[in-house]
Amino acid sequence: MASKVKHVSEVVLTIPDGSHIALGGFAIARNVITVVHELIRQQKKNLTLSQCVMGMDTDLLVGAGLVSRLMVGGGSLDRFGLVNCVNRARETGQVVSLDYSSLSICFGYLAGALGISFIPIKSLLASEVLERLERGPGAQNLRRMQCPFTGEDYLLLRAITPDVSLVHVQAADEEGNCQIYGPRWENEEQAKAARRIIVIAEEIVPTEFIRQHPTRTIIPAHRVEAVIHQPFGAHPTSVYSCYDYDAEHLQLYVEHARDPKRMQEYIRKYIAGTRDHSEYLEKVGGQAKRDALKADPVLGY
Repeated sequence: MASKVKHVSEVVLTIPDGSHIALGGFAIARNVITVVHELIRQQKKNLTLSQCVMGMDTDLLVGAGLVSRLMVGGGSLDRFGLVNCVNRARETGQVVSLDYSSLSICFGYLAGALGISFIPIKSLLASEVLERLERGPGAQNLRRMQCPFTGEDYLLLRAITPDVSLVHVQAADEEGNCQIYGPRWENEEQAKAARRIIVIAEEIVPTEFIRQHPTRTIIPAHRVEAVIHQPFGAHPTSVYSCYDYDAEHLQLYVEHARDPKRMQEYIRKYIAGTRDHSEYLEKVGGQAKRDALKADPVLGY
């Protein structure tokens, strides 16, 4: 099979304005920062983002003014605080936000991955989350019903089928077989629900290595369109078994994200002011910083 390894700028060129993009990761772990930076550099607009637990990647895209719609189950920057750009955009009406639970977003992806148009669930019944969704634009994705066999109440949730799924992984081969170590969250269902899957890999490994551990292949090659090789591609968020989060830079980001003007300063300095992720990594501390963040081989962080 031909190599699917491509440069991030080449891949992002193929993502149209108005796309629905699903983001992997969780809060400040395995964020798809490499592609998010390039989306900002290329100024892709009118994006819809979906994610179970949003983090810095979502906040960056909203802060850059590229997002018109969110489908999320919550999120934060963990101990570093709130997603300030997202919260501000909600308050000002810059984005339409459909606020589900994390579990219901996962169910939506599962339906998409299974190739069915909806899935019956109970998790949102009798909740304020459902009441808010039914009062807003989220109502178009929901229907109530009674089970024809038992008479029980169910909620029918429309499948979530993103145009593009972005997932950061620890290892992939050139064909696109991917391994994710540690927590996976809903990333497998999210990827398989999408029309296109793009992975960002910390390491490109031989296919023979993949074959030696077949149960670790979470996303198979035949579903993957492109592989972007970028060590430290999730910085400043963490990647289990590779490196920890960069607390110093995350705090710096939060300080900028609290204010719209300072947020634009951050984007100009660290994203628009760098040609690619490698140049960004040099700007935030270079090899010394990367060495300090490398994971303990036993603990994984």
